Amino acid sequence: MGSWPDDVGIIAIELTIPSLYVDQEELEKYDGVSSGKYTVGLGQKAMGICTDREDINSLCLTVVHNLLEKNHIDYSEIGRLEVGTETIIDKSKSVKSVLMQLFEPHGVTDIEGIDTTNACFGGTAALFNAISWVESSAWNGKYALVVAADIAVYAKGAARPTGGAGAVAMLIGPNAPLVFDRGLRAVHMRHVYDFYKPDLSSEYPAVDSKLSIQCYLSALDKCYQSYCEKASKVFGQKIDLSFFDAILFHTPYCKLVQKSLARLHLNDFYLATPEHKVKKYAELKNLENIVLEETYFDKEVEKAALNSSTELFSTKTSPSLLVASQVGNMYTSSLYGGLVSLLISKKPSELAGNRVGLFSYGSGLASSFYSLKISEDANKFSALHKLISGLNSVSTSLSHRRKIEPEVFEKFMDIRQKSNHSAPYEPIGSIESFFPGTYYLTNIDEKYRRFYDRVSNAMNGHAH
Repeated sequence: MGSWPDDVGIIAIELTIPSLYVDQEELEKYDGVSSGKYTVGLGQKAMGICTDREDINSLCLTVVHNLLEKNHIDYSEIGRLEVGTETIIDKSKSVKSVLMQLFEPHGVTDIEGIDTTNACFGGTAALFNAISWVESSAWNGKYALVVAADIAVYAKGAARPTGGAGAVAMLIGPNAPLVFDRGLRAVHMRHVYDFYKPDLSSEYPAVDSKLSIQCYLSALDKCYQSYCEKASKVFGQKIDLSFFDAILFHTPYCKLVQKSLARLHLNDFYLATPEHKVKKYAELKNLENIVLEETYFDKEVEKAALNSSTELFSTKTSPSLLVASQVGNMYTSSLYGGLVSLLISKKPSELAGNRVGLFSYGSGLASSFYSLKISEDANKFSALHKLISGLNSVSTSLSHRRKIEPEVFEKFMDIRQKSNHSAPYEPIGSIESFFPGTYYLTNIDEKYRRFYDRVSNAMNGHAH
């Protein structure tokens, strides 16, 4: 062996979203809040909803089965399978071990990896582990499969509209069309109680909203500055936003992402030479004497940065918000839903050669800024085309979802909360609206063991 495999990255990617959603405008009226509070203030259009038929296991079973089936990947070709999630239904048994029921019938049990947990960062940690495995002496020449999935639910109140659910699976290996920049990663980690889930009897988190936003923006500053410093040494040039064709963020809600891109623009201004400040950032000249750490909640600074970065946002970040605006916060899979959105926003020929910056954040706190390059190698163009065409189902899924009334949404949330950790339990949610290929919970026995079935791939909605 002796050398690293070339171009390690994403070979295939699959997204699973709930088949039910609630309209955020209707939710505003139902909650009696001012018009635009969720749609403009948060930047959200709709929120994906899971009934008691769906849990973290069913989401992951669906996305893994669909990725392997769609890409004609044999189960024996997977050598590592790792799950990033914060949706915990068992304090001991990993979701990865549940996923092994897909592999065992094929005689495949030699698969490394388990679950990784730290709020919304778990999917990124799992991805980093998979990349490291492919580049290590432990690699056996097979693919790694990374699953990031969560069901984000909140107690009734201001945070509830920032929920959502989804799962993303990524096939990792060498000679990929989406290649991670090797040896170029900035990480920032601290001990903070901004968002956490200490009550194991409830799915709902404890949230300090203001602290959480401060932690997010602070981590973004630290990671971006560290990345730019490292990247400038690797590429021998000064790094700023012009280096990237797209910038993706973990998305608790879309408005925070717009503010985050503006924040990076502010960082560029802050770090620019006096000469560049005059030439490139003339509209920010009044902010010359700011201290970044004191501006997290400064409305004047925020407004100036937002106004100055409008075009940057529309070209580099806005295309990545389709899934987030329609489904909501998917926690660990949120950033990768952004990657999916970017990939379906343009033709493969327009994406080839693009460099993408990614910021991942998980409360508590773990964060990273890293990058990937979409291959422009003519020999890999068919692989890129295949990866993107495999995501054709995303737009179809979004348009075929069923809208439910806010009253029904509230009822589902009550059922989830009351049935949480119940055993034995028979779910009462309907499977009629489920997409073909969806796994769902059939029952939980008196020993808390969970059992699943799958909706047929035919459009008749029957299970097999």
